[in-house]
Amino acid sequence: MRTAMPNRLTPYMFMVPAVVIMAIALMYPLGYMIWGSFRDWNPSQTIGEAEFVGLKNYITLWNDPNFHESLGVTLRFAFFVVSIEMVIGVGLALLLDRDIRGISVLRTMFILPMMIAPVVVGLMWRYMYHPTVGTFNRFLESVGLPRVDWLGDHALMSVIIADIWQWTPFIFILALAALQSLPRSALEAARIDGATAWQQIVHIKLPLMMPVLIVTALLRLIDAFKVLEVILVMTEGGPGLSTEILALRISRTATEFRELGVAAAMSNYLLMLLLALTVAMFVFNRWQEARAARLTAAVQEET
Repeated sequence: MRTAMPNRLTPYMFMVPAVVIMAIALMYPLGYMIWGSFRDWNPSQTIGEAEFVGLKNYITLWNDPNFHESLGVTLRFAFFVVSIEMVIGVGLALLLDRDIRGISVLRTMFILPMMIAPVVVGLMWRYMYHPTVGTFNRFLESVGLPRVDWLGDHALMSVIIADIWQWTPFIFILALAALQSLPRSALEAARIDGATAWQQIVHIKLPLMMPVLIVTALLRLIDAFKVLEVILVMTEGGPGLSTEILALRISRTATEFRELGVAAAMSNYLLMLLLALTVAMFVFNRWQEARAARLTAAVQEET
């Protein structure tokens, strides 16, 4: 009995350093940002010198049409990039999940865009979109088509294409890993039952992959809400506010407009939105995990 209690406490004692580090590295900055959002704070003041204004910054943002516009741009950008990247990434994983000559080289080539620094990606795509010497407009002219104002009339679509090019490999890698970890007994049972390749994908592979795909989509969704460098280099949020996502507006509010309290409140709005999406995705993921477990159990019973 005397040794039972220390043995039970030992795991928690090992967790103490990690908890302390997390409290310092995560909770303190988060609390600092939340506290700053209730103050009329600018860079010339310490947070203690700033006037406490309560919910004024939140109310100001709630009634600010520019904030609403940036939020709408962020939601549209995140929806399109995550949806298209998931479709292309999972499709490539299903296509390349086979033993053919040179497949390892092909897989490596697919993940190269993800290794490039975001600033470099922004510069590269900005020059390809150039109205006169850019690759795309020169190609259009070579086939007799008119030039396109990529970073003007179609700025949001252009940054979406650049993000899809860079981050589809992330979806591809995780989807391929999920695909290769599927229980072979389930796939073999489907083949024995005469299921076609398409039926195996729809009824076996995708349902079993779904828990991993949901987490993958959540990670990309969170990252899409925080994209900054590529859009900053390509369009600087323009023309107008057509590509100014919330991360860029937060940065401008803090640095150009020197309104740290408003920027902190905006960051908290973004944090609350991401928390709501995360909770919803995790609830859905639990349901999908239970469904995958039932499917696996049913297949094992048949075999």
